[in-house]
Amino acid sequence: MSSFRIVATTSLLYVLLVGGFSASYGQLTPTFYDDTCPFVIDIVGGIVADVLLTTDPRIAASLIRLHFHDCFVLGCDGSILLDNATGIVTEKDAFPNVNSVRGFDVVDRIKNALEFVCPRTVSCADILTIAAERSVYLSGGPAWEISLGRRDGTIANKTGANFELPAPFETLDRLKSKFKAKGLETSTDLVALSGAHTFGRSQCRNFIGRLYNFNGTGAPDPTLDPTYLKVLQKLCPQGGNGSVLANLDPTTPDFFDKNYFSNLQQQKGLFQSDQELFSTPGADTIAIVNSFSSSQRLFFKSFVKSMIKMGNISPLTGTDGEIRLNCRRVNGNGVGSNNGVYVSSI
Repeated sequence: MSSFRIVATTSLLYVLLVGGFSASYGQLTPTFYDDTCPFVIDIVGGIVADVLLTTDPRIAASLIRLHFHDCFVLGCDGSILLDNATGIVTEKDAFPNVNSVRGFDVVDRIKNALEFVCPRTVSCADILTIAAERSVYLSGGPAWEISLGRRDGTIANKTGANFELPAPFETLDRLKSKFKAKGLETSTDLVALSGAHTFGRSQCRNFIGRLYNFNGTGAPDPTLDPTYLKVLQKLCPQGGNGSVLANLDPTTPDFFDKNYFSNLQQQKGLFQSDQELFSTPGADTIAIVNSFSSSQRLFFKSFVKSMIKMGNISPLTGTDGEIRLNCRRVNGNGVGSNNGVYVSSI
């Protein structure tokens, strides 16, 4: 069992996980900024905490989602943060992201603070990684030691974002295929990382098909609890405002806990992709949902391991990529390139 050490910082108390989950991948290491920007985690965490506690209770879930959507496209290189520019078609306009992913202003605020204290040092990709971990911890979840040293990519891939990111209406087989393509396990990693839906919100348009015309049947998804179905139909009427928000977890929507899995057992998963983990007959994910529902400690332990794996999908290190001065655009003239090789996206 890992032990915890309480450390006082300039803004709040942090829990640092000692042992058990520490891992270095390639040139990534928890000590990467020890000499060049020793307070990087404090700065990122302090800003996330300030926004979370004063203006935006949704920001923690939004920041971890940014990290997830970044890593699943081109690896964890900050590509999701890039705006449209010469040679770059932004991933923000991809179907899974448009009018959906958020938190870019908070990332900008973090980057500005770090550029003031440690100019040209901390990558935007590492900012997303740290912000995701701090967001989980500040919402009641586990903390873990973060391997750092990622560099920022100079290209974006809208097409990849359209096809490689898991979608809320997908079957279990399709979800497994997408996780396998990223080198993640199709059972434990899939279920553990899906557990990030234990906090946050989603728009009605992302699940309304389940409420009225599931897979073209003209009827609701039979795996939805009837009482929960009525609640969602009242919130999201046919022909209503598709941008209305629903809690991903109807019990503790702003806390990181194991209730997501208990909800699945009660057929109260908001997305089809959530409920598939428990309601797909004979699926190997059912036993994992049951075990995480029974033990928050086990869920937290598995979640940390899976987050570390996901955070190390194809990072740029060494002299690859760059350290962006502005997370929204590449340095120089804004033309997308990677070691001199032009790559376009459509």
